[in-house]
Amino acid sequence: MAENTISSIVPDIYEALDVVSRELTGLIPAVTMNASAERAGINQNIVVDVEPAGNVADITPAMTVPDPTGQTSGSSIIQITKSRAAEFGFIGDDQKKLNTGPGYMGTRANKIAQAIRAVANEVELDLANLQSTFSRAYGTAGSTPFGTANDYTDASNVLKILKDNGSPVSENQLVLNTAAGANFIGKQSAVNAAGTESMLRQGVLLDLAGMPLRESAQIQNSVAGTAASATTDDSGYAVGATVITLASAGTGTIVSGDVISFAGDSEKYVVISGDADVSGGGTITLSAPGLRKAIAASATAITVVAAAARNMAFNRSALVLAARAPARPEEGDMAEDVILITDPRSGLTMEFAMYKGYRKVRYEVGLAWGVKNIKPEHTALLLG
Repeated sequence: MAENTISSIVPDIYEALDVVSRELTGLIPAVTMNASAERAGINQNIVVDVEPAGNVADITPAMTVPDPTGQTSGSSIIQITKSRAAEFGFIGDDQKKLNTGPGYMGTRANKIAQAIRAVANEVELDLANLQSTFSRAYGTAGSTPFGTANDYTDASNVLKILKDNGSPVSENQLVLNTAAGANFIGKQSAVNAAGTESMLRQGVLLDLAGMPLRESAQIQNSVAGTAASATTDDSGYAVGATVITLASAGTGTIVSGDVISFAGDSEKYVVISGDADVSGGGTITLSAPGLRKAIAASATAITVVAAAARNMAFNRSALVLAARAPARPEEGDMAEDVILITDPRSGLTMEFAMYKGYRKVRYEVGLAWGVKNIKPEHTALLLG
């Protein structure tokens, strides 16, 4: 019957969307959404084009057009790795009980809101977990950014990393945890003076030099490795090197996602592949673009930065979210009705489905997605 299909609860769905869109999901609207995911199945490769730097050559007048320099295009692989649904249901007697209390319609709308919230938070968390693939870091572990009034240098220095790594000057983003956000709102007078619609409706605290600042409830706190007295070997490493061999010295571990520094170099590098035990030597791999300062041909001390909040700065094009509705057989399934609704805040298009059973009904909010950092050079961490 038409009155029992999802089409009849579209107003409830939109009301729920309006509620959850104000959750702190600052990463989802800040990244690139890949529309080609619609054609891909779970764990199927989606190839993203990654082009090399442009060629620049001398202009030499001639009567023939010179051949263009050949280039090798690169690629990065994204996969949809999750297909998830937030679900709830009712039996007829429960509906009757609700109608003598808070009301079935209101309860259903609240459950829809919580289902949307749960799915959006999972996507946001997956994006936040990409922090372990970022290039370099700025800041002090345990010191929340923006602690000094009217001081924006934390933002400008992490933006400097992006610029130094060759990131485009537009579409750079900085997503903070709520502690850094509280400092920023409470101690930076420009925030209170701005009062723009973007702050009120789009979750942007302020736009600094073309880099919008947002908040997310899912920003991660790292768990640092335990390495002590670790050193490089005596091979020496040039600027740009990413694979560093360790000497068989020291104790503890350097793990993937650690932020480390080398003696004589003020830069903080993110380890994307680490060894379990530094006392056995082995290698670690730094995220691109690698070393900014050469390491001399002598054992050089390595320091592991303590556990810290990982606020995330990045160019929009670096982080990709591939999302679509969960797949159904071409013949259909037992869903009584299905509708797609796009959250105007996050841009996520979620599927709402209703299944009728024996004196029981099931609702679900579903989404399939995958995330990837396809350009580590255009990402940086702001420690806190």
